[in-house]
Amino acid sequence: MDRMEIGGVGIDLWRQGAGRSVLFLHPGDGFAPDDPFLGALAKNYHVLAPWHPGFGNSDFPAGWATVDDLAYFYFDLLDQLGLEDVALVGASFGGWIAAEMAVRGHNRLSRLVLIDALGIKLSDRTTRDIADFHNTDAALLETLKWANPEGRQPDLMRYDDAALTAVVRSREAFAHYGWKPYMHNPVLTRWLHRIALPTLVLWGAEDGIVKPDYGQAYAARIPGARFEQIAKAGHFPHIEQAAASVELVRAFIDG
Repeated sequence: MDRMEIGGVGIDLWRQGAGRSVLFLHPGDGFAPDDPFLGALAKNYHVLAPWHPGFGNSDFPAGWATVDDLAYFYFDLLDQLGLEDVALVGASFGGWIAAEMAVRGHNRLSRLVLIDALGIKLSDRTTRDIADFHNTDAALLETLKWANPEGRQPDLMRYDDAALTAVVRSREAFAHYGWKPYMHNPVLTRWLHRIALPTLVLWGAEDGIVKPDYGQAYAARIPGARFEQIAKAGHFPHIEQAAASVELVRAFIDG
């Protein structure tokens, strides 16, 4: 991890590889430095994977309260690093950030990949589109997240104090940015038509957090977007089916 400062906000940033830049926005619970998905992408591209402000060990700026803050922060990151022709890839919560960036537009972005993205509201106010991460039984939640949840739950008893602190901070920030309204921006749906980037929407076929019909509706609202399902994958296909996810993302970026 590198430590860098953007507009006075210090974040941890994983960088690897060379070539076209890919900015990966993590799903809310971070990523491991040896993540197979990121490592495979780094064989072909210059991959940047930041820990969002407030998550892990990154600074939590006073007064930041919405995903809008994170979207504008990443525009500042692109500007400070002088990156061009950037493929923006966001998963789950990171996909929500990516969608917020894309509706605003930026000349440094060239492609958009949304992986089981949160962020929009489709049903009426009494119908849940997104499973409740905070108030769902832990064992049930794992079955919603994964096609095969066996062995996916981390053993927090093995974590040292620093690692546990990073986990707690990430969970706190995840709730802070997405608690009310729950994991969506009420107006984002109406502005998805402004996305002018070639867009790939990837979805785990067995996602129980946001089901594939939610992903299809997401794609349908983005002009020209392509929707692809990944078999034997839940909410995190880039983790559960890393090779298949990389293949689709790589073909799209180069296509």
